[in-house]
Amino acid sequence: MEKTVLVTSIGNGIVLITLNRPEAANALSIKMLEQLREAAAACKFDRSVRCIVITGAGEKAFCAGADLKERAGMDVNQVRRTVALIRECINDLEALPQPVIAAVNGAAFGGGAELALACDIRIASETATFALTETSLGIIPGAGGTQRLPRLIGKGRAKELIFTARKIDAKEARDMGLVEYATPPESLLDKALEIAGRIVRNAPVAVAQAKFAIDKGFDADLSTGLAIEQNAYEVTIPTKDRLEGLEAFKNKRPPIFKGE
Repeated sequence: MEKTVLVTSIGNGIVLITLNRPEAANALSIKMLEQLREAAAACKFDRSVRCIVITGAGEKAFCAGADLKERAGMDVNQVRRTVALIRECINDLEALPQPVIAAVNGAAFGGGAELALACDIRIASETATFALTETSLGIIPGAGGTQRLPRLIGKGRAKELIFTARKIDAKEARDMGLVEYATPPESLLDKALEIAGRIVRNAPVAVAQAKFAIDKGFDADLSTGLAIEQNAYEVTIPTKDRLEGLEAFKNKRPPIFKGE
């Protein structure tokens, strides 16, 4: 079977997921979406996986969004099913307990931009471009773009980008908070793996609970958010990793966390 999604273990609990259709700008075909869901599910239940980096094959595109050539041959019901599959796949990626870093190596358009928005941290090559192009195709962002983008960069900027469908470069994306870093193309993966390396040195249960508290508390009122944080903190108290952290601090040595 053609591998449209490559999964590589980098070591130290870091997994690299590569969208592997460079000849089609890594567009989201049904086959790719199914393989991406499988990869996400495998990571979700693998305790040895502590951080995930997702990128695109080649130098031109991270992901051009839905495969419009494939979609052109679909009837209305098939389109609905395919859009639902894209939505579910991106939601599954966002819901992973481990941090997910998008290493955006080129064009991230439509569903490709929405895929990046669902990641926890976004790093872009200086050659990357971003756009939610859907309104220029007679549709709207349907895999979270109308919801995640305004939460990330503010309602006014999100509306401007979605209504105009205009493309922005990596510098503008960084300046408006759409990405955390913009790096030279040759440094992109190194930067992503550097951040992943810092993450995986920390206690896996604590990192997962921190992600949970931030994500679930973000849209809640402060009182509810603080209650979510308190409950997430409680999960870390009985762990062996918490005791290891105290012991390592006392003995002035690096901690060895096992996710227990």
